[in-house]
Amino acid sequence: MTTSRQTEDLNHPAIRDLVNSANALPLGDRVTLLKALIPEVAREMSPREFEATMVDLRLKGERFYDALTHPGQGRESRSVMGERDVERR
Repeated sequence: MTTSRQTEDLNHPAIRDLVNSANALPLGDRVTLLKALIPEVAREMSPREFEATMVDLRLKGERFYDALTHPGQGRESRSVMGERDVERR
């Protein structure tokens, strides 16, 4: 997990424990968990904020697949923008 100004105050060890527990579940259960989180996340955001979050999630997936096709090459060789690029960090 990377850090950014949005996540610098989070309890990363606790979040990592949750992520590790979720990742131990079968794929179908992880997808169900992800879908189950959406309504409450959306409820606490404006539609615009929720859309931006979904764009961030899509970008995360695109970066993952891009990295898989460029193993050991670093981000300079990849074609998908990362969070640092989007946030101009």
